[in-house]
Amino acid sequence: MPDSPALLVIGECVADIVRRPGAADRTHPGGSPANVAYGLARLGRRTTLLTQLGPDPDGRLIEDHLASAGVRVLTDGAGAPTPTATVELDDAGRATYGFEITWTLGPVERGVEPPRHVHTGSVATALDPGAGTVLDLVRSLREQATVSYDPNVRPALMGDHARAVRQAERCVALSDVVKASDEDLRWLYPEEAPRDAAERWLRRGPAVVLLTEGAAGATAFLPGSA
Repeated sequence: MPDSPALLVIGECVADIVRRPGAADRTHPGGSPANVAYGLARLGRRTTLLTQLGPDPDGRLIEDHLASAGVRVLTDGAGAPTPTATVELDDAGRATYGFEITWTLGPVERGVEPPRHVHTGSVATALDPGAGTVLDLVRSLREQATVSYDPNVRPALMGDHARAVRQAERCVALSDVVKASDEDLRWLYPEEAPRDAAERWLRRGPAVVLLTEGAAGATAFLPGSA
């Protein structure tokens, strides 16, 4: 791992809390970017996660989980509470969801090793004020690193729809590789077929757009493949 190229993931960690009647809460480490960082480190890649974790039990749980795979965790030091997503299951197994997620990532002056690749997406690129910091950092690294982006749309957290679309399109234009699900694209462009939206995203500059469609598999859209 020490000799492998440096990889940087920018995005949120989330404590996923499962609540059942008559049982103690169960908390699991989560967050789409954090999961990417964990997977990369498990594959032997030298990986840093730039994120926010609170000085609380949820933050310590997630940091220990990431460290167990070899992820270097870097924070802005703001001390914001660790984000949580709670699923409450009733006696019939029906679920309701609640989110306590803020993303206020500020500039990080030290500790970010020049990476060969940057990955970002999800809440980190959609939720202000931290989303602006993420885009500024990706832009600053764009000349030296390749970039991948996964919108991982969470409708309850996306805010104004038109703004969310603009933000996603800015991220696409900065990226070399984009991965999106058909559900992501249906939410962003409800009047457009996901494959048409993926092809349009490709024209914004990425080398490849990957569209996942659940059991129907995945499709890679490449320049000149139409």
